Amino acid sequence: MVESLGHWVEKLKDTKFICIGDVMLDRFVWGDVERICPEAPIPVIRVRKEQEMLGGAGNVVRNLDALGATGTLLSVIGDDSAGKRMSELTDELENSNSRFYKINDRPTTIKVRYIASGQQLLRADTEECHPIARIHEDEINTQFKEVLNGQNIVILSDYNKGVLTHNLCQSLINTAKSEGKTVVADPKGRDFAKYAGVDILTPNKSELAFATGLPVDSDADVEVAAKCVMDTHNINAIIVTRSSEGMSVITADESTHIPTVAKEVYDVSGAGDTVVSTIAAALAVGAPLVEAAKLANVAAGIVVAKLGTAVAHQSELLEEVHHQEIKKSESSIVSFEQAASMTRLWQKKKRKVVFTNGCFDLLHPGHLALLTQARAAGHRLVVGLNTDASIKRLKGEGRPIQSEMARAVVLSSLELVDLVVLFDEDTPLKLIETIKPDILVKGADYTIDKVVGAAFVQSYGGKVVLAELKPGQSTTNTVKKMLEIA
Repeated sequence: MVESLGHWVEKLKDTKFICIGDVMLDRFVWGDVERICPEAPIPVIRVRKEQEMLGGAGNVVRNLDALGATGTLLSVIGDDSAGKRMSELTDELENSNSRFYKINDRPTTIKVRYIASGQQLLRADTEECHPIARIHEDEINTQFKEVLNGQNIVILSDYNKGVLTHNLCQSLINTAKSEGKTVVADPKGRDFAKYAGVDILTPNKSELAFATGLPVDSDADVEVAAKCVMDTHNINAIIVTRSSEGMSVITADESTHIPTVAKEVYDVSGAGDTVVSTIAAALAVGAPLVEAAKLANVAAGIVVAKLGTAVAHQSELLEEVHHQEIKKSESSIVSFEQAASMTRLWQKKKRKVVFTNGCFDLLHPGHLALLTQARAAGHRLVVGLNTDASIKRLKGEGRPIQSEMARAVVLSSLELVDLVVLFDEDTPLKLIETIKPDILVKGADYTIDKVVGAAFVQSYGGKVVLAELKPGQSTTNTVKKMLEIA
């Protein structure tokens, strides 16, 4: 059974992670600009407030911590005041800790952003980006092995500042995979070879184009570029963040394109960190890849609506997911014509459309088993639902128990179901002829020759699937028991 997104949000606190990568101190200077400098044509900012927070891989851990996850941040800092401040900030996290390896001749990376009227005016960076020495790689490797046991996800957060060298990446990946850990990498630069063997890679659109030299202007372009990386570097799946175009989940067998959910964008700082942290946390607690990406998409929509390097807290994510599920329920109950239009659109995108139907009065495990098998047969599921009048004609005046809209709302709220269409006829034949599904699913208590619409679907090359029934499940029997108790 496909769980709701809310179910996975509530489980995120069970995530136990290790995050390795480049950390930095993010400093924000907030102020007002009221004049131009007389010495040069530049704005003068009157400083009102300064704020410091964990950046880079540290921001990934901030996001994980906000989701209730528990884990360790491994990285390199300098022997300086910024490094000391990084340690203080990680000590303030509720659920997470750090193991910083101090390098005396390497400064801690600092990024200072000057902001006025909600706009960034300037960013000033203090950093050294040369690769760390082999002796430092060995120290991080040692610490990684010490904390790996008991963790259920490994995250490589690469900001191309020199910590995640090719040798270190490959060593970390090999160690993690030998222990059966899932590895998620957020890449930078042209050399994706250093991430070879990871389970999930999460580049943005520009990074994917830079690494492959291929266009990424359309869904099809993104799929081609992603599969090129997967084939070349033995990567199981790629999730591409595409700014206003949402994100794409690419595996060897399927591509799913998820539209953005951001209502209003104020600041995209750190949104990629939110995506990788949410995906990693969701995968760690067993969420399917596409569901993890959907959660990350919602989380990213929350943080870009905030100023600064923000995080999405578990409570915010749960509230927004519930809001999205309510909206989805309302928009998924459609007419014959709307269902036909959506079906044609999906079919043009090579998505197999599945149709099943029923009364679905008092939803029970038998219904869910049918819907689960139907959804698994293709890519999109359209459910035909008998109206109240139709059910009364078929089952008598005492039925249905639930009104047609109540039944439709319950069905459409399920992640399994893409569209719900009410039909008033005794059979769904007219609806089937209108939408022309690729696959027709009915319970195995029928034979194919008795399934309404089977001959029509088969006439254009469609399939008919008989779903295995869950024994002992029946709305009629449930109603009888209720009457006996009454």
